Amino acid sequence: MEIPQLAKWAKLKGIHLLGTGDFTHHLWLQELKKYLGTEEQKGLFSYEGIHFILTAEISSIYSQNGKVYRVHNLVMAPSFKIVEEINKELSKLGNLASDGRPILGISCIKLGEILSKISKDIMLVPAHIWTPWFSVFGSNSGFNSLEDAFGKYVDNITALETGLSSDPAMNWRLSKLDKYSLISNSDSHSPQRIGREANVFDCEMDYYKIKKVLEEKDNKKFLYTIEFFPEEGKYHFDGHRNCDLRLSPAETKKYKGICPRCARPITKGVLNRVEELADRPQGYIPENNIGYKSMVSLDEIIADVKGVDKKSKTVAREYQEIVPVFGSEFDILVTMPEKELFTKLPEKIADGIKRVREGRLQIEPGYDGEYGIIKIFGVEEKKNEQMTLF
Repeated sequence: MEIPQLAKWAKLKGIHLLGTGDFTHHLWLQELKKYLGTEEQKGLFSYEGIHFILTAEISSIYSQNGKVYRVHNLVMAPSFKIVEEINKELSKLGNLASDGRPILGISCIKLGEILSKISKDIMLVPAHIWTPWFSVFGSNSGFNSLEDAFGKYVDNITALETGLSSDPAMNWRLSKLDKYSLISNSDSHSPQRIGREANVFDCEMDYYKIKKVLEEKDNKKFLYTIEFFPEEGKYHFDGHRNCDLRLSPAETKKYKGICPRCARPITKGVLNRVEELADRPQGYIPENNIGYKSMVSLDEIIADVKGVDKKSKTVAREYQEIVPVFGSEFDILVTMPEKELFTKLPEKIADGIKRVREGRLQIEPGYDGEYGIIKIFGVEEKKNEQMTLF
C-alpha cells in the first residue's frame, strides 16, 4: 500500500483520484511528502498521472449523556499545511503514532469544533455510517440522528459515506439524509481492492470544486456511485459469526434479538438498522437523487468462471492479460458495450459481466464481520457444463 503501488493499481482499475489515507500518522505523512511533494495544485496532488487527495480516518470512542459511542469519521484536507495543523490539535488528545486510524477519546461535536477552527476548506464525512460497531448510526454504538452526534456542527458535514453493506437505495429510506451527497469508497486494505466502490464526477480535477459539488449535491456533476452489492458487505444481515448463524431482520425479531445457539445478543446488521430508522418504504426514490451502479470486481467474476479463489495465480494472470488491453477494469465493467464484451473477451467472462450488470446473481448475505458470498453461475449450471465436457 505504497504510493507507487497505489498509482499502478489505480491505472489498472480506471481511477483518476485516490485518497491517501492515514495522514495523521507521522511516518506515512513523510511518505506522502516524499512521493507527492509539498506543492499542491488546486488542493490535490499527483504521482505518475494519478491524483491524490489527503485523507485520514479518525476513530472516536467516547461517553456522551451516559452512553459510550464509537464513531469513525473521514477527514480530507487540501494542503499539508492544514494537515499539520489538524495533527497538531489531535495529538493533544491521543497518540497519533499508535495506528494509521488513531483512536481518540473525542466526540463528533469536539472533532467538528476543532476542524472548523482550523479551516473551512476541510471536508468532514461520517464513515461507513451503518456499520454496527464503529459508525454514526451503528446498532451497537451509534446515534439515531446526525444532529445528536454532531450538534451544531452537523452543518459542517460535507457528505455521508454509505459503506460496503449499504447502497444509496437503502439510505433513500431516511428522509433526513436527503440533503446529503452519498459517497462510496473502497475502504481498501490492499491495492487490489481499491475501486471496489467509487464516485463518478464530471467536474474539474479540483479539491474545492469537488467539495462544492458534494455540498450542493449537484447531480449534474456528481453522476453516480459504483457500489458493492450491499449483501456482499460484512454487516448486511444479522447474525453471530462464532455460531455460524446468519439471520434476516425478520428472523432476528422472531428470536427477540437473542442468538438461539449461545443465548447472547445477536449482532444487528445494516439492513436491520436501516429498518429501525427508516420513515419511507423499501423502493422509495427521492427527487434529485444521485444514481448508482452495482458491480462485482473483475477478479471475482474471473474466479467464478474458473471455479477458483479470487486470490489464485490463475485469476491474477487472466486479469493482467485482459485489463491492460482494454484500458481499465472500469472500462470493461461499466462502459464497454455488451456487443464488444462478447467479441473481445472470453465468452464466459463476458457472460459473467452481463449477468452482474443485470443483477442476475445468487448472494449469501454477509453478517457479523463475514463477507457475503456472490455466485454468478449457479451450482447446477456448473454441473451441467461439466457433464457436457465428457
